[in-house]
Amino acid sequence: MAVAYEADGYVGYITLDKPPANSYDREFMEEFQVAVDAAADDEETSAIIVRSASPKFFSAGADIKAFAANSTDGNMAMIELGHAVLASIARVPKVFIAQIEGHALGGGLEIALACDLRFGARGPYKLGLPEVTLGLLPGNGGTQRLTRLLGVPTALDLMITGRPLSPENAHTLGILDRLFPVAELEAQTRQYASALCRGATVAIGEIKRAVHEGVELPLDDALAREREGIRRLFDTLDAAEGFAAFQEKRKPEFKGV
Repeated sequence: MAVAYEADGYVGYITLDKPPANSYDREFMEEFQVAVDAAADDEETSAIIVRSASPKFFSAGADIKAFAANSTDGNMAMIELGHAVLASIARVPKVFIAQIEGHALGGGLEIALACDLRFGARGPYKLGLPEVTLGLLPGNGGTQRLTRLLGVPTALDLMITGRPLSPENAHTLGILDRLFPVAELEAQTRQYASALCRGATVAIGEIKRAVHEGVELPLDDALAREREGIRRLFDTLDAAEGFAAFQEKRKPEFKGV
């Protein structure tokens, strides 16, 4: 399989494994959706790491040869599938972390941008959206997610020039949220994910969904969405435990309920 899901304790892993560069086609995206659904349905996991089996490539993006050979309608069907698959990540009340130690270009970076966080390794690889060099635009969410992440001028500059970034530059701009030596990336990402799994996972999931669902709404509507979320949390056992632990001056023991 090009994309597979597996659980390791409370942390889930979605692994991209389509040599040589994890370039995606329709079958790849369909398998990615299956993996996201499996992660969502796994009641034992509370955080998901998206990683590559290749040390050289996170993903080089879409299979350009397949696009070139296809009709416009066929290519648009692929784009629509990709949009649906990546949008589904935002609806899962678990934090998705892209673990990047190799090239993340075009649609590969767009996969990472659809995740909630991106942790990268130091190294000689590149990140970027070079679609303009093919006479195209970043069509798997890049024009929207990168702009929301970086703001219009910076995102526009990166997309209209197609220039690649080093991991250090991507970290400075905010595309990568954490940057580690390559030998530490896996352990550090796992450590972060594991800490989330030991925390108030219901609240973490509600925070994620409130952010994703509210960011595009007018402020009053977004605040209403926030109130819905906190009302639900007031009724959880985790909130009761949090209040009790605070008053008893001890560390809370959250159960995820």
